[in-house]
Amino acid sequence: MELSEIIPYLGYIIAGAFTLGAAGIIASVHTTRLKIKNGYPLEGMWGQSLKPGMTSDAQSRVTLLTQENAELRAELGSVKDRLANVERIVTDGGYRLGAEIEQLRISEGARQ
Repeated sequence: MELSEIIPYLGYIIAGAFTLGAAGIIASVHTTRLKIKNGYPLEGMWGQSLKPGMTSDAQSRVTLLTQENAELRAELGSVKDRLANVERIVTDGGYRLGAEIEQLRISEGARQ
């Protein structure tokens, strides 16, 4: 293969190399973005940590968020318990009997 045979394809070769390089850069940026988003530690070229250590302000914020999370979980548990009670009342036979009696009262009132 001679140089004169490669020259017509030189543009494609350069465009392919540029595309491959751009895809690598985009993949690296995306990987770093995902690491930051999900809380994974960032590392430099030689394995050193790039993520700054926890400051007292950040630590207090984490503590507050942890407490709030625990409170919300407890509240969700109580809401689930109340919902279970409501479901039991609604599916109870007495409720259906009461609804039937009320329906009969309404239909009797319509006849008079």
